[in-house]
Amino acid sequence: MKARRTEQPSLEEINATIPSPPASAGFWKGLLRFSGPGALVAVGYMDPGNWITSIGGGADYGYLLLSVILISSLVAMLLQYMSAKLGVVKGLDLAQATRRHTSPTTGIILWIIAELAIMSTDIAEVIGAAIALHLLFGIPLAAGVLLTVADVMLLLILMRFGFRKIEAIVTTLILTIVGVFLYEVILAGPDVPTMFQGFIPSSEILHAGQLTMALGIVGATVMPHNLYLHSSIVQSRQVDRSDSREIRRALRFATWDSNIQLSAAFVVNCLLLLLGAALFFGKDVELGTFTSLYEALQNPAVSGPIASPVLSTLFAVALLASGQNSTITGTLSGQIVMEGFLRLRIPPWLRRLATRIIAVIPVLAATIIFGGDEHALDQLLIYSQVFLCLALPFCMIPLVWFTSSRKMMGKEFANPRWATVLGWLSAVVLTILNVWLIIQIVSEIFN
Repeated sequence: MKARRTEQPSLEEINATIPSPPASAGFWKGLLRFSGPGALVAVGYMDPGNWITSIGGGADYGYLLLSVILISSLVAMLLQYMSAKLGVVKGLDLAQATRRHTSPTTGIILWIIAELAIMSTDIAEVIGAAIALHLLFGIPLAAGVLLTVADVMLLLILMRFGFRKIEAIVTTLILTIVGVFLYEVILAGPDVPTMFQGFIPSSEILHAGQLTMALGIVGATVMPHNLYLHSSIVQSRQVDRSDSREIRRALRFATWDSNIQLSAAFVVNCLLLLLGAALFFGKDVELGTFTSLYEALQNPAVSGPIASPVLSTLFAVALLASGQNSTITGTLSGQIVMEGFLRLRIPPWLRRLATRIIAVIPVLAATIIFGGDEHALDQLLIYSQVFLCLALPFCMIPLVWFTSSRKMMGKEFANPRWATVLGWLSAVVLTILNVWLIIQIVSEIFN
């Protein structure tokens, strides 16, 4: 019988490099050792592509759409749990598992879709970082776009210090973002009773305008590259897969790590919406771009007595931190997808440079053609999110399929029936909502 070809370890340079604590170690020590991958995953749930939607939702509809953020976050926790399970139990990332169970032609098609999704995500990070540099330092947008190419070296430098250092840096940047918006929301003084009512779903969400904004929030929540990313970086912890007790323990801590970090992302998205609701709801103000938000935060006529340059500067700092975080995770995701689908390994700097240059070209072109008009960049950002909507089912459906299969995962680790039902329901509903969002956007473009 011909031996099955085995896969090389996912992200070989970090695979199984972090020792697991002994079984006798307490819960908190074990959780601390396993914590980190969840932070890199959570970055995708608070990237620049989410900011306009969440703040705009609060500005347009008050606290109504908080329930959408809550439901989307719970779905994200379920899917990321499945992604972590695939990596911990099988030692495969989602790209490797998909390639192994598809024909070569199908694998190539799915690889192209995954690559385009990562590039679309990268476009949002380029736009966010370029605008943040413009707001903070007055750097022209075109020059800021070109400067983002220098991010190619960021991950390469950080990798020399070890993967735990990368996780620590990302966690620090996340805490910076949380701190900035928590401070700004406290100053804004949201209506607390109404805020809690917003977490209860309302039929008002089904009205045309509210539904479109809600779909935008849902569509930007579950990012395709995160499902590939999590299934790989969770393997950085050493796990003896011949011992089912150790697998269960590792999966338990990976789930805790993911849910804690995604809870932080949930808080950030809520804070963004609360900021929009507390400061801008009911006011005739255009908040369609990052610059308009930046200016509104220092305009007393809009933000009232709390308006100050400090608030707007903190907003720009958080935007820059978000872009840098996403740069790190985008680099890793690109490597995972290429190695998993094609079994092709190229130097990380070359892989990152190619991805970033491809993302920079349309952003730079739009900046030059429209003379630095941020509205043009904002439209490009929206189009990039539309493609993410299209790409999402191509990774969600295989993930639910694999982790629900007893043949693949084994009876002990296959999804329980309730998780399988919720997984398929989430995949179908999110796909339908994303398609509806695309229809809405296309209709607006042609009308």
